[in-house]
Amino acid sequence: MTRLLSNLYPVTKTIKSDFSGTLEITWYNGKKHLNTKNANYSFGSLQRILKFGLNNIDLNSINSILLLGLGGGSVIETLRSDFNYKKSITAVDIDPVIIEIAKIEFDLIENDQLKIVCEDALQFMKINKDQYDLIIIDLFIDIVMPKPFLELSFWQNVIKASSTNGSILFNASLEKTKSNSLNDVISFLKTRMYQTVVFEKFNDTNTIIIAKGL
Repeated sequence: MTRLLSNLYPVTKTIKSDFSGTLEITWYNGKKHLNTKNANYSFGSLQRILKFGLNNIDLNSINSILLLGLGGGSVIETLRSDFNYKKSITAVDIDPVIIEIAKIEFDLIENDQLKIVCEDALQFMKINKDQYDLIIIDLFIDIVMPKPFLELSFWQNVIKASSTNGSILFNASLEKTKSNSLNDVISFLKTRMYQTVVFEKFNDTNTIIIAKGL
């Protein structure tokens, strides 16, 4: 019934999170979305934006993916359904409420090919010893990218976790212009021999960075 009603008008319920504030689960036009007060977290515009990024990466050469920032799991659905990606994914999110929503509201199931870690991505990357062929970074809190994820110490750990010739997909900014910190990240990637392409204001909102190891 909720799905049918959503074709007439949005149907929303709210859930409180200590990390993310008030989260909104909204049925709209027959599809469920996860939003914050000011941003789409999953299964809306963000899913389209990250799908665009994935279209620019050769997933046939990717055997392992690290996802920093789970949301409702829409990136995983995109990988599995749109790209038929069946290999290993490790997803990291600091917010246990988000993880619970992904599992209960969006039917995300852990299995041999999907590991979900409830951890601060900053700490996870400090202690991580594994390498991944693709690292997807989507670490907004509402519309804000926490400053530590634009510091070069974090990106040094990202590079360590990236396999030889690995790729990085970074949902980098909602700002109208690139900040000095983001420009520093772009320069850092280039000096580490990554072919780095910046798509500014994609979908009129997000700056997307795709870096591929040479």
